[in-house]
Amino acid sequence: MQQHAMDGKRNIQVVNLDPAAEHFNYTPLTDIRELIHLDDAMEDEELHYGPNGGLIFCLEFLIENQDWLKAQLCGGDDELMLGEPDDDYILFDMPGQIELFTHLKMGKQLVELLESWNFRTCVVFCLDSQFMVDGAKFISGTMAALSVMANMEQPHVNVLTKVDLLSAEARKQLELYLEPDTHNLMGELTIGTGFGEKYRKLTEAIGSLIEDFSLVRFFPLNIDDEESLSDLLLQIDSILQYGEDADVQVRDFDEPEVNENDDCVPDM
Repeated sequence: MQQHAMDGKRNIQVVNLDPAAEHFNYTPLTDIRELIHLDDAMEDEELHYGPNGGLIFCLEFLIENQDWLKAQLCGGDDELMLGEPDDDYILFDMPGQIELFTHLKMGKQLVELLESWNFRTCVVFCLDSQFMVDGAKFISGTMAALSVMANMEQPHVNVLTKVDLLSAEARKQLELYLEPDTHNLMGELTIGTGFGEKYRKLTEAIGSLIEDFSLVRFFPLNIDDEESLSDLLLQIDSILQYGEDADVQVRDFDEPEVNENDDCVPDM
């Protein structure tokens, strides 16, 4: 996404907030590993966290040391230091630990911090499309997305990633779930298995929740398709109202035209 923006002469910065990250294809504007690394939490003689507990600890540590993040982004001031506020567009690359966003509070606390520093925010929840090509997994992924939406309470875009890696048959199957017929989907899940028959009413209730309230929609992303990248960025821009505060220059067409060789130019 950063490279796509650069190709369009637009600047997008990326902040790494994944303390377990090892390799990126970008140079981060800010890197949580300068504050704390996952290995710090796992190798500490007193803490001895595993990978999951260590990630949670690192995000908690970041929230507790919010002045460090503020200094990186805002130079210690309440306003962004990178340039004109409307020109700053930052992607925060988060860990893939889903519980950070489905029911723990660190994700929401981070967003609230950013808003207090005058950021406009949009949560982009990424799901691997390779695990969303059958009915049961689609329902599971949809409920996970709904949990994140309810917990974060923010403008939200759900993205199905890695569409470029799907086979033609899998892509066709995925298209059925982008605008799902819930009744057919429920039939697929409840017919032919003892478990499906036993929990038929629960499955139908979940399907009705998804369909009746239209709470969850997915945006398929193919990183090899420039149009797909542009469409996603446009959707996020619209949510953020990015660029809407820019000054619009309006010419008064009643004014006389000015020749390039004239000595004076009317105010615009």
